[in-house]
Amino acid sequence: MIIRTLLFALGGVALWACAPVSMPEPSEGERLFSENCVQCHGTSGKGNGPWAGSFNPPPADLTQLTEGGVFPRARVLSIIDGYDRTDLPGHQMPEFGLLLIGDTVPVDVGDGVLTPTPRPLAALLEYLESIQQQP
Repeated sequence: MIIRTLLFALGGVALWACAPVSMPEPSEGERLFSENCVQCHGTSGKGNGPWAGSFNPPPADLTQLTEGGVFPRARVLSIIDGYDRTDLPGHQMPEFGLLLIGDTVPVDVGDGVLTPTPRPLAALLEYLESIQQQP
């Protein structure tokens, strides 16, 4: 009986550990965008927020990030998290350390490999991809 109970408990732990992780929806990222990005990028993401006029160059239009029909997921993530901003003019965008905290979700950044990414960062990525517009 003890062995059966132990096996049942271990099986439950294994099932819990293998439970699928849900990817964040764009609406989750939209909330983060509203809290962290609208002052510079505006509510529409076009770079026309209330503080935009004080920056030279102005904040980027985040609705025009798609290049050749492909949303540059790895590049967008690296800019948001502060890892790579070497060719950004102005370098005024702050790093968002709180977006790097919390549970991770597997994100394909375009190379077919699922990379563990903090959920808030993945949510913001999903939102930015959802607001892309044709030029």
